[in-house]
Amino acid sequence: MVIRIAAVGDVHLDEDVVGRFRPALEELPECADVLLLAGDLTRHGTEAEARCVAEEFGGLAVPVVTVLGNHDHQCDQVPQVVKVLEDAGITVLEGNGVVLDCAGGRLGIAGVKGFGGGFAGRCASDFGEPEMKAFVRTTNESAESLGTALRSLDCDMLVALTHYSPVPDTLVGEPLEIYPFLGSYQLGQAIDSAPTALALHGHAHAGTERGTTPGGVRVRNVAHPVIKQAYSVFHVGDQLDTDQVSPIGQSGSQRSWS
Repeated sequence: MVIRIAAVGDVHLDEDVVGRFRPALEELPECADVLLLAGDLTRHGTEAEARCVAEEFGGLAVPVVTVLGNHDHQCDQVPQVVKVLEDAGITVLEGNGVVLDCAGGRLGIAGVKGFGGGFAGRCASDFGEPEMKAFVRTTNESAESLGTALRSLDCDMLVALTHYSPVPDTLVGEPLEIYPFLGSYQLGQAIDSAPTALALHGHAHAGTERGTTPGGVRVRNVAHPVIKQAYSVFHVGDQLDTDQVSPIGQSGSQRSWS
């Protein structure tokens, strides 16, 4: 039993970018059962940019599931953005999950944008000024909602989808000073609280593809500036897990990752 998951994040679409991904997206049924988008779909989070995302990623032959990113919140039009995406058939997750029937089994996807805060030994704490407490409270509440969603899904394979990173491994290449703004250890704890098979995130444009939670869950940074491809493909199931990529605009081509 194998489920094939395509994923990409940080595509930052506007009218100047529409059409760039579509040729490779049309090939998805040949290599994937579902497409996951790891946030930052737009440049500034406007309704007009969301329509560009809907045009690019809507109407595909496989289900599309997404979380939003920080860029998608910039213009405070989140309700409008979500409506445009959902009207295009794209499932938007925020502290909840969905179960999809795939050829290889039932795939559960729990998603949340996540938030910053940092990692063990170098993290913010719920202490001091109200502003700092509110920052950490947002981090904790986001992670708690992810953990609850992961543990609630009845499925054969479980995937966590976030924008912010759950581990520092995939941030290598970014300045250490901004790690607290790229992810948090609480997300990793949430992922480890359930039998998660794979965790996908974006946000870290200068980061690294591969990491692992303290509990041993495979983490992949699928930010487009990192993978430099239309999407990566992950196989989860009874066979040995594998990762593949699909180049933009090259019909039917994939190359295996070592």
